[in-house]
Amino acid sequence: MQVMVELSLYPLVNEYIPPIQDFIDRLNSYSDITVTTCSTSTQVSGDYTVVMKVLGDEMQRTHEEVGQAIFVAKFLNFDAMQARKSS
Repeated sequence: MQVMVELSLYPLVNEYIPPIQDFIDRLNSYSDITVTTCSTSTQVSGDYTVVMKVLGDEMQRTHEEVGQAIFVAKFLNFDAMQARKSS
């Protein structure tokens, strides 16, 4: 099963841009997920298990490095073959 997660990060620090950019850069280092960055959110898609593992690891790292931070996420599961047939 495939998943697409739309994610926004709000670090609760004065210098909030560097932690956001670092998080996005780390996501982009994974070759087995697709990352699309917009002005207010980042979309991560790929195999459900892989995406959830990556997000869990990277969100934990952000919390450890930054301290308090808010993540807002929307999850959409889909089967890529089913989505193509419906189009």
